[in-house]
Amino acid sequence: MAPKVLVSDKLSETAVQIFRDRGIDVDFMPDLGKDKDKLAEVIGQYDGLAIRSATKVTPTILEKADKLKVIGRAGIGTDNVDKEAASKKGVIVMNTPFGNMITTAEHAIAMMFAVARQIPEASTSTHAGKWEKSKFMGIELTNKTLGVIGAGNIGGIVCERALGLKMKVVAYDPYLGEEKAAKMGVEKVELDELLARADFITLHVPLTDQTRNILSRENLAKTKKGVRIVNCARGGLVDEEALAEALQSGHVAGAAFDVFSEEPAKENPLFNLPNVVCTPHLGAATTEAQENVALQVAEQISNYLLTGAVENALNMPSVTAEEAKIMGPWIKLAGHLGSFIGQMTDEPIKAINILYDGVVSEMNLAALNCSVVAGIMKKFNPEVNMVSAPVVAKERGIQISTTNQDKSGAFEGYIKVTVVTDNRERSIGGTVFSDGKPRFIQIKGINIDAEVGAHMLYTTNEDVPGIIGTLGQTMGSHGVNIANFTLGRASAGGGAIALLYVDEPVPAEARAQLAETGLFTQIKPLEFDVA
Repeated sequence: MAPKVLVSDKLSETAVQIFRDRGIDVDFMPDLGKDKDKLAEVIGQYDGLAIRSATKVTPTILEKADKLKVIGRAGIGTDNVDKEAASKKGVIVMNTPFGNMITTAEHAIAMMFAVARQIPEASTSTHAGKWEKSKFMGIELTNKTLGVIGAGNIGGIVCERALGLKMKVVAYDPYLGEEKAAKMGVEKVELDELLARADFITLHVPLTDQTRNILSRENLAKTKKGVRIVNCARGGLVDEEALAEALQSGHVAGAAFDVFSEEPAKENPLFNLPNVVCTPHLGAATTEAQENVALQVAEQISNYLLTGAVENALNMPSVTAEEAKIMGPWIKLAGHLGSFIGQMTDEPIKAINILYDGVVSEMNLAALNCSVVAGIMKKFNPEVNMVSAPVVAKERGIQISTTNQDKSGAFEGYIKVTVVTDNRERSIGGTVFSDGKPRFIQIKGINIDAEVGAHMLYTTNEDVPGIIGTLGQTMGSHGVNIANFTLGRASAGGGAIALLYVDEPVPAEARAQLAETGLFTQIKPLEFDVA
């Protein structure tokens, strides 16, 4: 029997025809996504679901989806899909992360032109029968300095377009290496330098704990007087209240925003200010982009249902069903190893070296590599998945190498991950025990045996008495329960490490108390997805 797919949002007829041409039964009901009760009533008939943003795939919907194998989102954002519930149900969630890059980049360039020449206000004035030519004095983009915060997929296209406009481009991106920056023709700088030099600033980063309010009140004060700021990336990257004040004071000459901290944006501090251009999240809203992502999602769903190929999955590695039974725990381990190093590394990574030893060396190393790289990159880009991670790493000039070898030690198999930066190398090793649980077995060349927990605390110190007591007493005084406590040292009196698996995140106050003792050279909270 042919697979059956429901299209519950507006996809082009060309995309729908792809399903038919591939021999898949398809029901095209573009308004069904707005009727959650009707969707829940019929979803049990389908193997695949193709959506845009109108359809909300909730746990209630998934509870009724007894046959559903894959959800494909035509677009990047999947906030309208409960991915945790989908994973528990065994449903793959796919998106199309690369279909609207050019469109979004072009919108940022258009917004830059609009704010440079005050085009929206001039148009409104002229429509009103006024002729205020002297009121709308603009500036040229040529020879101006553009500061790009985030030089990945979309930011990289913006850099290319800006260079074509004869602008000088400086970029801040923790994962942008000097060699890659040189190839792009941009100057890599730290954030403070970018703020001080840029005539225009454009943001192209995801919203994470590290990037939230990256243009804070403090950072806005560091910007060059007369700067113009463009945000077509994510709401929440800029302190909108502080920006409004900077615009009113004249320190910031203009702003162009496509995204806002609260959407739909009915009210905002930026609204109705002079020389502020606002659009309703139109970054991906072009005919070409919408068609591209529609065609891509139809191809991806079809490929999975007919061949088992997994592309751009957010909650599943790119492996076959047969491999998944054996590789599942190792894929989790690979992701944890990558996540550990990603959380520990704040400087640009030049290379990722992965060693596979013993039984794991005979597995699908491409999938394991993807899991390692995705774990590393997620700190700065939570939208990265196992398919897109190697592409993102390549765009940043990160070299990935793999070595596999026969069993060489006490474990049947293990994985060791090493990252190389300009200043250091950092490595971690792990294995999977017979119970199927991933374990950390070596950090910085020091042997340990640590279970992986959702919340952990990593410390380094000199091997002196009192470390265990200090850690235990401090955690206890702050109500943090220790589930597992692992110690290791290079030699007596030498460098030592501790890895605590705790039941809840270690509060900042507890970490500050540990720092005040002077016993620790590093205190780092870690989070892992152990679901």
